[in-house]
Amino acid sequence: MARNIQSLERAAAMLRLLAGGERRLGLSDIASTLGLAKGTAHGILRTLQQEGFVEQDENSGRYQLGAELLRLGNSYLDVHELRARALVWTDDLARSSGESVYLGVLHQQGVLIVHHVFRPDDSRQVLEVGAMQPLHSTALGKVLSAYDPVAHSEAAEGDREPFTKRTVTEEDAFEGVLALTRARGWGSDVEETWDGVASVAAPVHDRRRLPVGAVGITGAVERVCDDGELRSELIAAVRDCARAVSRDLGAGRF
Repeated sequence: MARNIQSLERAAAMLRLLAGGERRLGLSDIASTLGLAKGTAHGILRTLQQEGFVEQDENSGRYQLGAELLRLGNSYLDVHELRARALVWTDDLARSSGESVYLGVLHQQGVLIVHHVFRPDDSRQVLEVGAMQPLHSTALGKVLSAYDPVAHSEAAEGDREPFTKRTVTEEDAFEGVLALTRARGWGSDVEETWDGVASVAAPVHDRRRLPVGAVGITGAVERVCDDGELRSELIAAVRDCARAVSRDLGAGRF
């Protein structure tokens, strides 16, 4: 019978310890609770910290669960379930807005399109399920970056390519965009990724109220905007759709 790897068992025990009880624990508390030498505990914690599974508060020196572990926890929500919950609401959004609807999730350093509803007209359109969109310039990407700490890290540390003259690439300005997105509850892209194209998106949350995706509409600027500003009725429709999907995932009211 194969033997268990002791270091992995200890790391798992640390994660369970940090997941329960107090929000943050010091090195001495962790070592004594698990019956480990401080040096051993510190080495494991340092490794977990490098992998993003544990974070250390700069002021107190105490440890807590990291964003990467939350990201892995989100993987329990199957993308197919997210798409299934969104089918009816995204169809309704496409009909009411007259525009294409996209449902996206974080994947590696971008937004993976997992569902696409065509604009309800007779124009020729290409199904974009499986396509990748940038995090820093698209409405879907900004929403994910604003609400998901892992997406935020990917966008903040990545190469923010200037796709058009409107693309926000400077770090402080980009952080300002994300702060505005969180404050108002939706993200926008007015010719920041493609000339002549505008988008608006809102976050989708699961039963733990963690961000699991974003839903939005995309269309020609002249249809989606009015005097250079996104039409308020389209913003409201997108937010209503996101709330409806979130409720179906068990998030309750937002």
